[in-house]
Amino acid sequence: MRSRPAIVLVHGFWGGAAHWANVIGQLHKRGYHDLHAVENPLTSLADDVARTQKMVKQIKGPMILVGHSYGGAVITEAGDLPNVAGLVYVAAFAPDAGESPGSISAGMPPEAFPNLAPDSDGYLWVKQDKFHESFCQDLSEEDARVMAVTQKAPLASTFGDAITAPAWKKKPCWYQVSTHDRMIHPDNQAKMAARMNPRATIHLAASHASLASHPAEIADLIDDAVEGTGT
Repeated sequence: MRSRPAIVLVHGFWGGAAHWANVIGQLHKRGYHDLHAVENPLTSLADDVARTQKMVKQIKGPMILVGHSYGGAVITEAGDLPNVAGLVYVAAFAPDAGESPGSISAGMPPEAFPNLAPDSDGYLWVKQDKFHESFCQDLSEEDARVMAVTQKAPLASTFGDAITAPAWKKKPCWYQVSTHDRMIHPDNQAKMAARMNPRATIHLAASHASLASHPAEIADLIDDAVEGTGT
């Protein structure tokens, strides 16, 4: 049996690399041992792309780049590197050139949009008492509490950072739509997925935190990307 390729996991807004914990467990059980989870600063798209590309460039051989939420925008801008064999989007933004996460959401606001609150330093938070219902309603209250308290807020200006050259126009891609998502409108997800012409699209009756609530299905999609790219 051929060796498994490297997998690089890219988190989104209001989370960190640890949001991938359940997916990492699934992948490890399936024989993936070259696993990496980027910890992005969430200070600008340029900063996050630079951090992600630095990690990708450290990896020898082909790899699959996986993005959740805003992490989809990051892999869209960062993914056109020679060793990136494919892109997997998990309830994620997949902007076209000139689009930003903010412009996409403005056209079809998500249900939990009123539960976001800026602070005096320009960071945008999900209100702690609204985090469970907004971000991860299919997780336990205890898990949601930990996510709420440890959330990593982005600079609000990052929402407006636009993509220049979408990697999904050059790389094979896969997409997972969360049909109960309250952070990125499910119809926006379906629209972004359709225009990418992905190798596969799966729909899960999941919250925005599908990577935590449905890790086996996300690992299945990553498996599909590995098979589809021959890595």
